[in-house]
Amino acid sequence: MAVSINDVKLPDIPERKSLLLDLHVKSLETYGKDKNDLEYVMSEYFRMNGVYWILTALKLIGKEDKLEKNEVLEFVLSCQRPNGGFGGNIKNDPHLLYTLSAIQILAIYESLDKIDSDKVADYIAGQQQEDGSFIGDKWGEVDTRFSLCALASLMLINRLERVNIEKAVDFVVRCMNFDGGFGCVPGSESHSGQIYCCLGALAITNRLYKVQADVLGTWLCERQLKSGGLNGRPEKLPDVCYSWWVLASLKIIGRIKWIDADKMKDYILACQDEESGGIADRPGDITDPFHTLFGLTGLSLLGHYKGEIKPVNPVFCMPEEILEKLGIKIYLLR
Repeated sequence: MAVSINDVKLPDIPERKSLLLDLHVKSLETYGKDKNDLEYVMSEYFRMNGVYWILTALKLIGKEDKLEKNEVLEFVLSCQRPNGGFGGNIKNDPHLLYTLSAIQILAIYESLDKIDSDKVADYIAGQQQEDGSFIGDKWGEVDTRFSLCALASLMLINRLERVNIEKAVDFVVRCMNFDGGFGCVPGSESHSGQIYCCLGALAITNRLYKVQADVLGTWLCERQLKSGGLNGRPEKLPDVCYSWWVLASLKIIGRIKWIDADKMKDYILACQDEESGGIADRPGDITDPFHTLFGLTGLSLLGHYKGEIKPVNPVFCMPEEILEKLGIKIYLLR
């Protein structure tokens, strides 16, 4: 377990041993009801991601009926642009990040038939570059996040053949570093979030054999600090969101048992708001749907609270039951 000067001390509160699911449901279903709330206004441009985070969290705990399905679907479909891609909100430009979230929402609601999958695939394929990378939108930023977004979206709509798989894999592999990790582009430093994206891309394309599993697993396990929390890079503070990026990566490469699961659970539970519900990045901070989802998925990956939190797929960050209904099977390392 890594020793770092950048860590937090968990509050010595016995109540943190309880998972406050009822409060989390209340926090999630009421989020964004006040349209004048500053946080709501400031998150306008990535509303699609927010809806995905909230719906997925509720679906994992069997409370998806707390959202109005028809209202959510109407919003998602209204964000699709003429070229097939989806924007973060109505009238916003399309981007691969929001396109994946839109497709995930539709998949959870078993409503993928409401879109023209070939049109969506055309948009995604148009984002692939000659070197196999993907740009997020018309402004041309390249990032391995977009490789995962493109491949995951195409897999969900059964159109993976629409892009050059070998070139896509080659670009991801060129982003691998000596420590086994991956960066956002070739030559950039390893980061837990980028590692997850690259492993997800390689899992979807059935190329996980290209990963240095033990070397990478060691680097990922070193992200756990004495507090039990995980960070994204050396000497950074722990953050609940890495309960997803790191643990999902370890699950994909078959090394999740290398983490101290009990200390990880204690850290996540300590980040709960015991009055209003929700999970924050660190104890005492303000909660939000992003960290609430990834706190719950972290607990799911570790096998905690079985029966209360459904199994989550480590590649798609969706309930396993949704992938099963779509007939999608991803093979992970052991």
